[in-house]
Amino acid sequence: MDDLKEQIEQLQAENNLSKSIHDVQKTIDLLTAARAKIARDPQMAPVTLAKLQAPVQKSIEAANNDLKKVHKGLGAYGKALDKKFKDKPLPAAENDALSSHPQLINRAIAMHLLREGQFSVASTFIEEANAHPPQPEPTPGTPNPYQQDSEWEKDLASGTFNSKELQHQFADMYHILHELRQQRNLAPAIQWARERTEKLEARGSNLEFELCRLQFVCYFVGRDEEGMMMEDSAHGPLRAWAYARSEFGPFQARYGREVQQLMGAMAFWENVDDSPYRRYFYNDSAWEEVATSFTREFCSLLGLSADSPLYIAATAGAIALPTLLKLQNIMKEKRTEWTTQNELPVEIPLPPSYHFHSIFVCPVSKEQSTDQNPPMMMPCGHVIAQESLEKLSKGGRFKCPYCPGESHQRDAKKVFL
Repeated sequence: MDDLKEQIEQLQAENNLSKSIHDVQKTIDLLTAARAKIARDPQMAPVTLAKLQAPVQKSIEAANNDLKKVHKGLGAYGKALDKKFKDKPLPAAENDALSSHPQLINRAIAMHLLREGQFSVASTFIEEANAHPPQPEPTPGTPNPYQQDSEWEKDLASGTFNSKELQHQFADMYHILHELRQQRNLAPAIQWARERTEKLEARGSNLEFELCRLQFVCYFVGRDEEGMMMEDSAHGPLRAWAYARSEFGPFQARYGREVQQLMGAMAFWENVDDSPYRRYFYNDSAWEEVATSFTREFCSLLGLSADSPLYIAATAGAIALPTLLKLQNIMKEKRTEWTTQNELPVEIPLPPSYHFHSIFVCPVSKEQSTDQNPPMMMPCGHVIAQESLEKLSKGGRFKCPYCPGESHQRDAKKVFL
């Protein structure tokens, strides 16, 4: 990679278009000045054009010489790329589990475009996909595209997806994110969270309190509802105190300690910078943190992940591709076959952010956990489903099925994934 880095640095430093652009602009300036001179005195046109020929030709030659250096640098960079990343054939279609399910790919592309705010592109893509709907053929080991939880997923899988509803929802999301990140305006986000308080509480979300806490901080430092600095910032702590009295009541049960810490900062309002509460009022990443939390909760209430599945799949595939290609070559040389259908034969070193554990399968009952049958962790650290825990304990002490440890059912703790 050092060779590639060296070539990139050389392109940026020397073999770039800045010199060519300068020479072309110089030629344009000469022509513009000549045109203005001829417009003022048409009789001098032959003389002006004769004097113009040499400098224009010189500027054009300079621009061409600069472009030669650019082409030379790009050629060297291309050779370095070819040397580092040798051309290897991609896996054939028979190894692609989704080759017979193009509607799944269409759905992923459409959802990615919608959640990125590319509404017009998504609409065009969906129209063209509906005009030529694919004919899926079931492949063993892949999900059935028609067995989806929500109606819009069924519609998209069958090629009759209408994006207007999702487009409207994501338009609201981007409007609120714009207010948060660009305008420093918390009002739309707080209103959205309050309209969905019960759903957010059921998820154990902290979003509403995080937004209200940041609004308290804004008032405290002398900002109004729209994020603008008030003329008399000395009234900021009093306004923050009034806001806390009117809005923090519902948060006392769950966030009592955090509310006490915010109110304790009132005693240091003149020198909060040197107080123990500085982290609340001088956090440069606070706005981005609440924007990220809002995006995550917004997508979760729609039954979607916070990040685009298409982006995650493409990035993970790019990371895994060299390892899988190397494995394919080894298997050809040793004439072996990949015998496991649902498990990779080698470990793929994905980054921690790509490690997902959203589903827990009870090792005793072999069933997936649900909201009614959540995973429970025993004092020994082993986790089983609640129904399995009840069957093993029978109301008394019991032995862990995976270690000698003994415990009672009441000692187990619910695990949130």
